[in-house]
Amino acid sequence: MSGLILHAGANVATEADVALVPTPDATDTWQPIPHVALLNSVRRAVEFNGFTVKQQTYGLWHDGARMFGVWTLSSSLMAPDYELAIGIRNSHDKTFPAGLAVGSRVFVCDNLAFSSEIVVTRKHTRWIMRDLDALVAGASGRIAEARQIQDLRIGAYKGTDLSDTQVHDVLVRSCEARVMAFSYLPKVLAEYRAPRHEDFAPRTAWSLFNAYTEVLKESPAQDLSQRTIRLHGLMDGVSGLLIPSQN
Repeated sequence: MSGLILHAGANVATEADVALVPTPDATDTWQPIPHVALLNSVRRAVEFNGFTVKQQTYGLWHDGARMFGVWTLSSSLMAPDYELAIGIRNSHDKTFPAGLAVGSRVFVCDNLAFSSEIVVTRKHTRWIMRDLDALVAGASGRIAEARQIQDLRIGAYKGTDLSDTQVHDVLVRSCEARVMAFSYLPKVLAEYRAPRHEDFAPRTAWSLFNAYTEVLKESPAQDLSQRTIRLHGLMDGVSGLLIPSQN
């Protein structure tokens, strides 16, 4: 995403940079996935499902052992005010498994939020490269379902009016849910009360959600997926939604 913020020690990278990262040697019980092999597999899968990769940004840290990427996807079924986004992560140091995070990017403000996480594989076993395309295809096949859920979810947010009392309750609960630290709440409230984008002038859950994601732009990209997944869980409850887990 534009303005990608990363943890200290991490670097914004291109796909060419990612492709140059060396992959450690395999052992009898562990087979690391080359970062670029994962990206290529995901690209084949999303294109098979009718999406085009419109924009892509990457970050590398720990000397390239950990990779995080964000793709913005487009399709013929794109919503009028937001588009689908996926986060892709992989590690060569066993820190976390290869996986995808599905979310949305709002056109008017470029706010990015993830709503669910899909683990491609929990362990990099010796047969992972043989099975990678099938595993990614299974995970990516859920992206179309995620888009439909996002349409439902965002429609519900837009249709949920909030009183000042409800907004204050959400602010407190968001700290308890570890969406963000208490010290950031004044920024969220200021953004909600005087939104910089006219689209968020209505006093709805959608406007409050985007006040949060505006402030969360300051969060490192590696943290954003978990923070915004928690935020969606909170706002789903406020809007009366019961979204089945995709995990």
